[in-house]
Amino acid sequence: MPKSKKSELDPSSAPEIPLETTEAPGSKAKPNTNPKMRQLTSAQKAAAVIVSLGADKASQIYKFMDEEDIEQLTLEVAQLGFLDSLQTEDVLSEYYQMCLTNKAVTEGGIEYARSVLEKAFGEQAASNLLSKLTKSLKNRTFHFLDKADAKSLFAVLQHERPQTIALILSYVEPQKAASVVEQLEPRSQIKVVENMACMEGTSPEAVKTIEAEMAKKFSNIIMNANVKVGGIDYVASMMNNLDRSSEKSIFDGLSSYNPELADDIRKRMFVFEDIVAMDDRSVQRFVRDCDPRDIVLALKAANAEVANKLFTNMSTRMAQNIRDDLEITNNVRMRDVEEAQQRIVGIIRELEEKGELIILKSGKDDIIA
Repeated sequence: MPKSKKSELDPSSAPEIPLETTEAPGSKAKPNTNPKMRQLTSAQKAAAVIVSLGADKASQIYKFMDEEDIEQLTLEVAQLGFLDSLQTEDVLSEYYQMCLTNKAVTEGGIEYARSVLEKAFGEQAASNLLSKLTKSLKNRTFHFLDKADAKSLFAVLQHERPQTIALILSYVEPQKAASVVEQLEPRSQIKVVENMACMEGTSPEAVKTIEAEMAKKFSNIIMNANVKVGGIDYVASMMNNLDRSSEKSIFDGLSSYNPELADDIRKRMFVFEDIVAMDDRSVQRFVRDCDPRDIVLALKAANAEVANKLFTNMSTRMAQNIRDDLEITNNVRMRDVEEAQQRIVGIIRELEEKGELIILKSGKDDIIA
């Protein structure tokens, strides 16, 4: 990459970190043809840019970043390790292209940017670059809520419709969303959770309108496709952060008229691999109720940590029998393994509801021996 391009970087017009990996046909960046070259995450690529720029230039970029982003980026820099010259040049080339894209959009709008980028890199590369920038800007929707604490957020949302609350909380980290849901009335809790779980896509116009109302101002955000927010996985993550009473109240209410949705959320809240976080007594309790054949099947696709957790909490004889069966059990269908794991998870959930064992929830539970 020509040195003149590196010197043109302007921190004030630089795109949001992290960057995404997309090879743009017609670009001047060298393709990653080395099969041994490790693939970098977005955060690692951002760290590579900072390291390559040097302390003085990097400090200028830091001035335009939030404190939380600086902390995350500094951690990635510390853990980055060695990058060869080819990989470093690839990352810097991509960053340079994104800088140009961001500047063109800011100064002349999306169509002007497309025209400039097509002349510089070709039609396909221009589309790829604009798509990447669009995704970066989408992720900034409701970014002003990042600084708001749960109490302030609840004060603003408590009188909004459940659909509106659900949409907004879908852009907030799960732990903060859980804190807001806990403060809502029981009936509102159920409706908000249901709306979040059933949310597939929301029109850009609706998101823009609500964001403008919440922020009292609106930034020019490029959106050309529906934004995926909420969903069952997100709700499961949020529910894992709720207190026990709120969780029970929501599930009781939701189960009364939408039992399938309630069951889907429950299944996502605790998975087989989460067994490693359980206390030994709880593991010993549910193992007694499990079919040994299910344990054998479940362990065929389990990691060593899960296997060790189970083996250390069963009798020596049972552990040896399970190991022997594992050695002779071959050609198992993945579907059978998943079903066995789900049956074990079902036993764990049932025993928890009866109060016979404990599932730790995101550091909210303290165990007293």
